[in-house]
Amino acid sequence: MKSLSDYTLNAIKIIFKAGDILKEGFYKHNIYFEKKGIHNLVTKYDTKSEEFIIKELKKKYPTHSFLSEEKGRIGKKEFEWIIDPLDGTVNFYHHIPFFSISIALKRKDEIILGIIFNPLNKELFIAEKGKGAYLNEKKIKVSKTKLIKNAILATGFPYILKQNPNRCINHFFDIAKLGLPIRKLGSAALNLAYVASGRFDVYWETNLAPWDYSAGKLIVEEAKGKISDWKGLPFKINKTNTILATNNKIHNEMVQILKK
Repeated sequence: MKSLSDYTLNAIKIIFKAGDILKEGFYKHNIYFEKKGIHNLVTKYDTKSEEFIIKELKKKYPTHSFLSEEKGRIGKKEFEWIIDPLDGTVNFYHHIPFFSISIALKRKDEIILGIIFNPLNKELFIAEKGKGAYLNEKKIKVSKTKLIKNAILATGFPYILKQNPNRCINHFFDIAKLGLPIRKLGSAALNLAYVASGRFDVYWETNLAPWDYSAGKLIVEEAKGKISDWKGLPFKINKTNTILATNNKIHNEMVQILKK
């Protein structure tokens, strides 16, 4: 594993401690929550994790700005930390062990660091720009699957699905008709990490926020995967509404399906 920057080393220490906060909450019953939407929950552990991460990063980098799921944007600087303190809150609330913490560092318009941590199984996915992608210090690469017919895919449905269901449902149905295995696991960050590590060949979703995908985008790209929008156009943080992550080999084939 290539030597890591101080940014990464400090963020790893912080994300591990935030993971302890989530583990403490996961094993408790009757977790208090609030609703941001019909099925969009926020628990006190989302807030505790977020407050801890921002507080600790501010100590190290007081001149940096922050963008996080619950607090939104704090400042606007050259360096910006993008944080999802609990990706997979619905899973967490229902004691389903599939959730993560995601931290990315953006310099101007470029993600230079991405970390995704699953605190329950202690899987730590890391990428720095130009240094490759790693899972628990072992280098990872995307799968070698060459044809969509041999692929395993992952997706998710946005919280606004009830308002405009056709696009997502139609794509899901078109792919399901091909007899392909599709997983809907409830954590965008982990779905991207799983593409990077070769567990999934494809992941597609819409209506995500920067904290959902920023770390995962870099990790996939550093694992030699490809990220675009559903039309195959370059993915732009804060501007692109759809995301497609693949092992690169079947990217164009998947774009043709999503164009329909």
